[in-house]
Amino acid sequence: MASLDHVDLDLLAALAGDPRATVVALADKLGLSRNTVQARMGRLERSGVFLSYERAISSSALGFPIEAFISVTVRQVELPRITAELIRVPEIVQVHGLSGQIDLLVRVACRDTQHLFDTDARILSIEGVERTETSLVMGEVIGYRVTPLMELARGGAA
Repeated sequence: MASLDHVDLDLLAALAGDPRATVVALADKLGLSRNTVQARMGRLERSGVFLSYERAISSSALGFPIEAFISVTVRQVELPRITAELIRVPEIVQVHGLSGQIDLLVRVACRDTQHLFDTDARILSIEGVERTETSLVMGEVIGYRVTPLMELARGGAA
């Protein structure tokens, strides 16, 4: 991943403040040329700074109001195959590999508790998955955010 300079951080801060801002609006706000902003955004995108734009879509709005985190323990040697099978489960919206006793933290979205039960059973039925433990999401306390990290990267107070 590319190292970010102050112009990159200013551009990211402007985007965090107005995610729908056009290149022209960002250029005006930052006092840069349109070409500079467009080139910087292209470089940031190619280097993996921007995550999936799908994060902004509410699973609840799609008819899947029940969210849960499923802790999954697997046989490590089978992790690549297990991951390939997990990708095919449409209720899975995110998976993180962890260190420690739990190998994977799987975030799912379901229509109701029976759908959640069935989704958990589908994950547990994958060969190499040894154990699952499901925790129902009761509410989001702090949403995904990076603005405080950008302030730290700029040298701001922690």
